[in-house]
Amino acid sequence: MTSHKPDRPRDLVLVGHGMVGQRFLEAFTEQPGAEGWRITVLAEEPRPAYDRVHLSALFDGKTAEDLALCPPGFLAEHGIDLRLGDPVTAVDRVDRAVTTRAGTRLRYDALVLATGSVPFVPPVPGKDADGCHVYRTIEDLDAIRADADRSGTGVVVGGGLLGLEAAGALKAMGVATHVVEFAPRLMAVQVDDGGGELLRRKIEELGVTVHTSAGASGVETGADGRVRALALSDGRELAADLVVFSAGVRPRDQLARDCDLPVGPRGGIVVDEHCRTADPAVLAIGECAQTVDGRVYGLVAPGYQMAETAARTLAGTAGSGFTGADTSTKLKLLGVDVASFGDPHGTAEGALDVLYSDSRLGVYRKLVIGTDGALLGGVLVGDTEAYGTLRPLAMAGKPLTTPAEQLVLPAGFAAAGPVALPDDAVLCSCHNVTQGAVRAAVHEEGCDSVAAVKKCTRAGTGCGSCIKQLTTVVNEELAASGVATGTGLCEHFPQTRAELYEIVRVTGITTFSELVDRYGGGEGCDICKPTVASVLASLGNGHILDGEQAALQDSNDHFLANLQRNGSYSVVPRVPGGEITPEGLIVIGEIARDHGLYTKITGGQRIDLFGATVDQLPAIWRRLVDAGFESGHAYGKALRTVKSCVGETWCRYGVQDSVGLAIELELRYRGLRSPHKLKSAVSGCARECAEAQSKDFGVIATSSGWNLYVGGNGGMTPRHADLLAADLDRGTLIRTIDRYLMFYIRTADRLERTSVWLERLEGGLDHLRAVVMDDSLGIAAELDDLMARHIDDYQDEWAATLADPDRLRRFSSFVNAPGTPDPAVTFVPERGQIRPARPDEDGNVLTAPTPVLVAGPRLEVLTP
Repeated sequence: MTSHKPDRPRDLVLVGHGMVGQRFLEAFTEQPGAEGWRITVLAEEPRPAYDRVHLSALFDGKTAEDLALCPPGFLAEHGIDLRLGDPVTAVDRVDRAVTTRAGTRLRYDALVLATGSVPFVPPVPGKDADGCHVYRTIEDLDAIRADADRSGTGVVVGGGLLGLEAAGALKAMGVATHVVEFAPRLMAVQVDDGGGELLRRKIEELGVTVHTSAGASGVETGADGRVRALALSDGRELAADLVVFSAGVRPRDQLARDCDLPVGPRGGIVVDEHCRTADPAVLAIGECAQTVDGRVYGLVAPGYQMAETAARTLAGTAGSGFTGADTSTKLKLLGVDVASFGDPHGTAEGALDVLYSDSRLGVYRKLVIGTDGALLGGVLVGDTEAYGTLRPLAMAGKPLTTPAEQLVLPAGFAAAGPVALPDDAVLCSCHNVTQGAVRAAVHEEGCDSVAAVKKCTRAGTGCGSCIKQLTTVVNEELAASGVATGTGLCEHFPQTRAELYEIVRVTGITTFSELVDRYGGGEGCDICKPTVASVLASLGNGHILDGEQAALQDSNDHFLANLQRNGSYSVVPRVPGGEITPEGLIVIGEIARDHGLYTKITGGQRIDLFGATVDQLPAIWRRLVDAGFESGHAYGKALRTVKSCVGETWCRYGVQDSVGLAIELELRYRGLRSPHKLKSAVSGCARECAEAQSKDFGVIATSSGWNLYVGGNGGMTPRHADLLAADLDRGTLIRTIDRYLMFYIRTADRLERTSVWLERLEGGLDHLRAVVMDDSLGIAAELDDLMARHIDDYQDEWAATLADPDRLRRFSSFVNAPGTPDPAVTFVPERGQIRPARPDEDGNVLTAPTPVLVAGPRLEVLTP
């Protein structure tokens, strides 16, 4: 770089604090001599680095805090000065100084540009109209969410990775969604024509309309200046209230251009293999850089590798340079599994394709094989199970020892047996960790678990797609070394959850302390305590707030309500089948009005009341219980809802009474504690209006009975349910569901949804069918008895709580001042209701009727 006086630390300025910027800081502070640098980070966004790859998780209940990447205390520990919301506007390479938007001028000895990219918005008329958005930051998603509330139809311009993510988000928010893609297929970079066609068909089956070979030519607006339509390049016009541009990104290289650093012909700051620009004092990493192979990489894995290379360059430590990266991807888009790896398009001379396609089952697999028999790349759509093995094989570049057709045919991969990977095969492309490095971590570094290997090598800490293969390799190595791989629940119990369930069931143990004393060790933790609490509850061992049980509960069960982001709680009374009387509606409305609560109809046909403080919960529930309502268990790992359409009673297409069955099932399984939440639905005909095939157990009426589907779920990783049995009569249907649920509760792992459990279950659906319908294990009578005990012992948790003074005492924000509102729980008005105040807003503490906690037939309420 340059000579320095020994009496002052060298100044390092990092421009940008995204995923790649944070990885650079972590890698650099691990280098010898890093303490001799004074680090300043200048960022444009108002928050520290967060996981942009999983940005769409914000629409599935995650918060910005959940996506945060900068560990607590990391900046202070290393003396890093992070300045948010003050980006660099100019670079003076002569004086080695940068100027920020606020006018601050900082000197540097080394400058690292990690400015990322900007969304590409086609230069079409109206692109800046009210209702037009990009999909890049948390603030972008907040704006889209706000607009979606008043939008009926949305159009996403761009059918690549991010475009389909945006489409999934719009659809999840109830917006009718179109995708417009200029290329002739979706995900044109990652998949071929066959994979793209299947992907399109599966996405359209989910209700998203796809328009390929068309671009945007203009945004039409109404008199109010808001979007009303999107004009397409083929002359068509799509009505729209919302437009999201997700047509790719461009390197953010303006700072380099302004200070005369070379950029590529299509953008990107030109760097060498050590991530140095033409100025040796300036480095560039991530999406803003063009690497020595002439590419700009828009994926996080290459960005991380560049960050690590730049860290070594600055520290002067040995290590390979960055000459290119693996661009393999594996993800789920709108519920469809998609993966590509290596050279998916077979560009190498003489390359041959091995194809398997089943449009009926929605599976497409293609492998590209080189003239020497090596696996060069591939495309997987609909089933990406083999990705963890195929990608490292392609990266190894060596001839296959297993026939290629066995790797694509149904059951062929399993028939081929374990596929040996060479030690130089890259297992984790995010951090460029080879299988050999993982094996060495076990043998040479003494790592005795997957967690230890992750900490030692960083494998599996990026996108996470290698976790399954990583686990397999680690367990194989441990087993080869004679080390037993633990399957215990946590450090306090060597048993699995299923084994603990059997212990409690057989021994009759009723407390956590007795269980841990006899079969575990220590005091317990936040993994085993709520797990054991759930097991005890599922076996009917008393009220969850009684005695020792109360101390085991997590934040929601602790107060029998859902904790919200601002410290308030939501109240969800059970409404079986979505059927509710006018009187019931009036009661809920009056309660919401009197307590100033935010009300919302949920996707599970219930009414959610938000904004209650701990002190208000008993008063609210007293009125609900008096009106005949009971707990909806929205706070627990238990049955949530049994959704239904109106069925044959009202609908001209219905063939069975779906509402009646839904109510019967919900009342039968209410309060059933399980390893994870349970959702169900009953549709009155094959039109499937209740969406039964996306539930843990779903029922669809036929002209001669009921079809039962199991193992489905929505959420972040949706799964279509499997048909367990068809045309069942009502009695057989209920008995089969009874046994299915109790078998799941008995054998599933902690926090394991039925979908994951079913895929893990040895023998899969056939085995499940044999157990619950043919009694192949001889446990049907036990399962029937367990369900009968649950039904007989059921009690409404809130009704029982209101009758017990000891339970009521916990419902106070301040023990020494019962009824005092929590000043940290504040709200602001919005659309005629309330919402939690944001950190930058001055909210109000709501006052409402204050409950006097008196147990008995009534709960007195005093109005201040």
